[in-house]
Amino acid sequence: MTQLDTGVPHSARVWNHWLGGTDNFAADRAAGDEFARLYPDIVTVARSSRAFLKRAVTFLAAEVGVRQFLDVGTGIPSAEHTHQIVRAVTPRAQVVYVDNDPLVLDHAHEVLAGEAVYLDADLREPGSIIASSGLDFDSPVALILTNILGHIPDLDEAVTVVHSLMFPLPAGSYLVTADGTNVLDGAAFEAAIAMWNANAPLPYHLRHPDELARFLDGLELVPPGLVPCARWRPWPGATADELRETDEFAAVARKP
Repeated sequence: MTQLDTGVPHSARVWNHWLGGTDNFAADRAAGDEFARLYPDIVTVARSSRAFLKRAVTFLAAEVGVRQFLDVGTGIPSAEHTHQIVRAVTPRAQVVYVDNDPLVLDHAHEVLAGEAVYLDADLREPGSIIASSGLDFDSPVALILTNILGHIPDLDEAVTVVHSLMFPLPAGSYLVTADGTNVLDGAAFEAAIAMWNANAPLPYHLRHPDELARFLDGLELVPPGLVPCARWRPWPGATADELRETDEFAAVARKP
């Protein structure tokens, strides 16, 4: 078991705080609140991103019939995470989480209790992820990469990682992706990110949607395409607040 340093903020726990979770400590809440002071929309970004994940996974499990999900860089599994969303549709679906953060791995092993497989692997080693996943590559797989590709500073390298993960997946597989952008309120978001990066061991880089679109090269976009998270197939009756656009763009795309 990894020794937790609760006095130092941790990105996974800060994200959990923004989502309204309880798997965080005072230092995480302080760092998250300071970030939100510079960029108040970060809480909406986090919750809009999680709501997108729920809609996208529900679409793939319920409407498309995907039964295998590979969620890379998942962070702390909290309420309405991938395995819970999928199992609400089909209890027999297989969910594989991937992370290489010891804190996240320790927490996951405690709370998942057989609900999903959790792999200790690095995003930058896609071959190892695929080889260790235990998935059936004769059947479609949904690859989930949300709020993780921004941790790779070089865009070309990030594109190569995505394509390397998608290449071995069979036709009919899907990519689910979402990441922070800098087009709607870029100056405030960039200022908060700069503060975070100056103090965090794992920096994050905002990208223009045109750059995010490169992750989708060669794939068939599911309508409405690459859009702010809140605009991707909102639930009927969504409120104006739930539809409010923020600097997080998302897409679901099919491998032909």
